[in-house]
Amino acid sequence: MIGRRIEIGALLALAFFLPLYEAPKNIAWLVYVIAWVANRARARDFGGRWGGWDWLLAAWIASGFAVAAFAGLRASEWHGAFDLLRYASLVALLRRAGYSAGERGAVFHALVASLVIGLALGHWRLWTDHREFLELNSVGHVNHTAIYIAIMLGACGAWLFTGGGIVAAAVEVLLLVSLTVSESRAGIAVALAMLLFLAAAWWPRSRRPLAAATVLVVATVAVAWYSGAEFIQKHQANVRAHNVLSYRDGIWRAALVAWERYPVFGIGMDNFGLVKLARVKAWREEAGKTFDASRYAEFPHGHSLYLNTLAERGIVGSAALAAVLLAWLASLVRYRPRAAASEDEWIFWGAATAAWIVTTGIGLVNTTLHHEHGILAALFLGLWLQRVQPRNSR
Repeated sequence: MIGRRIEIGALLALAFFLPLYEAPKNIAWLVYVIAWVANRARARDFGGRWGGWDWLLAAWIASGFAVAAFAGLRASEWHGAFDLLRYASLVALLRRAGYSAGERGAVFHALVASLVIGLALGHWRLWTDHREFLELNSVGHVNHTAIYIAIMLGACGAWLFTGGGIVAAAVEVLLLVSLTVSESRAGIAVALAMLLFLAAAWWPRSRRPLAAATVLVVATVAVAWYSGAEFIQKHQANVRAHNVLSYRDGIWRAALVAWERYPVFGIGMDNFGLVKLARVKAWREEAGKTFDASRYAEFPHGHSLYLNTLAERGIVGSAALAAVLLAWLASLVRYRPRAAASEDEWIFWGAATAAWIVTTGIGLVNTTLHHEHGILAALFLGLWLQRVQPRNSR
């Protein structure tokens, strides 16, 4: 019993500290893993037979370490592999955990509470310290903060659509306002489209969510447009400067050059910052190709989940990622709740769906699925898979 309490407590601590503080979050993850393994070993029950998801997650984790071992460049590749281990192992453990609806609900509400606190602190610093961007303390850069908020916007939308009441509605409005303040064009566009999709998916259960979501989206767009929101001004300025992609096209070309140089295992996870123009020039010349510096740009990451993965992990890592994303989508489609399903099932289906849409959608132009928002996506995917897969099928 004490071991079980430690396990649940560590999971709740991980959920609570995830967007807030770095050290407590890391300690909570480690305690959770140790407690989970100890409890299952003591009970001699690890959650059922080894199955398809187990093979897939094991291959995903192994791909990160294979890339680190054979990376074309040397710097932070092992750190990147351990980041992948953190969130992929979380999916593996959660789907076999056997938590009750109450325990899953506690994790969900811990995530909501921590985000509300994190945003309150972020808005306070934005106005009192005259910060340039809204950022969650442990998530960091505004684009990554926007990814985290967008996932939670969908999760809280599912909560609202399933009867969350005025509290869920208030949180949803806070997240919409915060996402607008973030100025992330991709984050805002994908999040609003996701909200409408989720509301439409609720149609067999209730027609009210689609009407409510439509009002929220239309109101958000109208207020942003007529108030001259920063993200709209930013987009208009980029259009006038003929730089709609904010130099991403140059970053993506550099990513492709890096992949062409190291096609199988890539340059190593977290090593994209080593793709300097001098290296790109040398790689192009080695391949007998011309080099025009104006067509390339340097950046710490590839500004795209897909191209960043291709450059850093090559064919091996990209194939593993593609398999996980496709299996995730297949599970969402196959196990979509029926109208009479429980609120718990609908909420976690909506949360896992939101995480997939944000990860793959915003991933077109930003590097999603790592660090804090990678762990957040893993939490929702793992809890969803646990909820829908019968014990004897695992």
